[in-house]
Amino acid sequence: MCCHHRFIRDLLLVFLVLWVPAGQGADCPTRPAETLDADIQALNQQISQWDDAYYQQGRSLVSDDIYDQAVARLEHWRNCMGASQPHRPEQAAVTPGERLPHLYAQQGLEKRDSAGVQRWMQRRNNLWIQPKVDGVAVSLEYLDGRLVNAISRGDGQRGQAWTSRARQLPAVPNQLPKPITAVFQGELYWRAGNDYVQSRDGHRQLRGKVAGVMAQKAPDNTMLERIGLFVWAWPAGPQAMQEHLARLAELGFDSAEYSHPVTGYAQAEQWRERWFDHPLPFATDGVVLKQARFPAEGLRANAEPPSWALAWKYPAQQAMATVRGISFEIGRTGRITPVVHLQPVTLEGRRISRISLGSLSRWQTLDLRARDMVTVTLGGLTIPQLASVVMQSSHRQPLWVPEAQDYHALSCLTLDETLQGCQSQLLARLAWLGERLEMKGIGEGTWESLLKAEVVNGLVDWIHLDKHALMAASGIGQARANRLLTEFDAARSQPFAHWLQALGAPQGSDQTQGDWASLAALNAAQWQTLPDIGPVRSRALAAFFKHSEIQRMAATLKKAGVEGF
Repeated sequence: MCCHHRFIRDLLLVFLVLWVPAGQGADCPTRPAETLDADIQALNQQISQWDDAYYQQGRSLVSDDIYDQAVARLEHWRNCMGASQPHRPEQAAVTPGERLPHLYAQQGLEKRDSAGVQRWMQRRNNLWIQPKVDGVAVSLEYLDGRLVNAISRGDGQRGQAWTSRARQLPAVPNQLPKPITAVFQGELYWRAGNDYVQSRDGHRQLRGKVAGVMAQKAPDNTMLERIGLFVWAWPAGPQAMQEHLARLAELGFDSAEYSHPVTGYAQAEQWRERWFDHPLPFATDGVVLKQARFPAEGLRANAEPPSWALAWKYPAQQAMATVRGISFEIGRTGRITPVVHLQPVTLEGRRISRISLGSLSRWQTLDLRARDMVTVTLGGLTIPQLASVVMQSSHRQPLWVPEAQDYHALSCLTLDETLQGCQSQLLARLAWLGERLEMKGIGEGTWESLLKAEVVNGLVDWIHLDKHALMAASGIGQARANRLLTEFDAARSQPFAHWLQALGAPQGSDQTQGDWASLAALNAAQWQTLPDIGPVRSRALAAFFKHSEIQRMAATLKKAGVEGF
């Protein structure tokens, strides 16, 4: 029931070699062998860093899903190179006393999908279900009721000594109500509060908060109180589940509150969905099914997954994806938005192939290129987000990056071929204009066709087009051209205020009832005398109306008979 089961990787070698996460492709990479070999070394180094943080420091830097996918990708690449070997966590050298042996091995759990769970349950009866608490695994050793050792999971056989910190945690009893000698295995979790719902809040990654407290030199009492304890095993305790849970309750552990008998798959599924969609005081990443009676033999030394229990995890909320390329979208106002194009992955039933980074500065910080590997998550289960960079490819492909100073509120009013991103900004301007002037059935695709046909090269070039010019564009026949001309003619009669918005006039241009000539005559000081217009906006308004390209368009619209110009 522990969070990571990395000690069973060797047993899963065949699976890892053959399986590649959905959407990432099972074929071998086409890049040169030396480039692939360098990427193998980089990914192996990254996984080893995760292993070191987890085994030596008790810190989980990535989710189980991402770790599993990274190992699968590593083994797939190695297999492509004809040198497949299972990834084995590298145990960094430690000084005596830093790591302690577990009296009872921390056993991992085999993970099954819904079909596998049904098959497993069909061969068994008298089963129980518990939430799979997503925290940091620990073993607690008591002698005559007194806590003598607390050990992190480590590699299942040996772990880090956490005794001094565990004694500071209010959730971990330093003295049991009965003077028994026992070992308890459980999960230290972050108290999530009464409104935490896994399906909605799973992206918060609460496990990392626990690891942080356990690693800090002197966390305050408030943080110590936020850590709870869920005991999920008493290796040498009663073998019958009901007695097992009753005895744990007598000792002050609340395992029984979250342990329920199930009579079949449907009931197990109901509990799983209930714990996923309703509040719990801790984060979970699935459920655990157990037989009501379980053997005690072999627990002392054997760290392999038991046959009498399994994990049924929730759908992955993070996925690892390979970057196919980077593009830069220039918005109407000149804002530059980097877009990461991915080899498609699926999360929560959604196919994700692109993610916006939001700002040029974020891309500059990450420096993403094709063949880099990233983790993808769904913000609030709706918006795809880039969570982190797993690995940068050894081959940094050249990339055109727009200069921020080239794109602004008055750039690309007409197509400037010296600016590579100008068409993107002009296209955004045209789409905005069509919406403000209520042109029906004219979207970005139509404007793009007109730009490619070079019949439109500026923001108002369309106003004098005839049917033959429109039909020169791809996908526009006679009937479509006639419909476009009808919409263009209707746009001429739109109110002057709508035209100001369509041309991109700064907010505040509607504060006066004047026509174009009177607005263009105002200077910044005069604009600032109007309500709600400060110095910054007044300068922007004056610059807009005095811009030569804006004035040329105003003259074109006046000649076309548009009211107000």
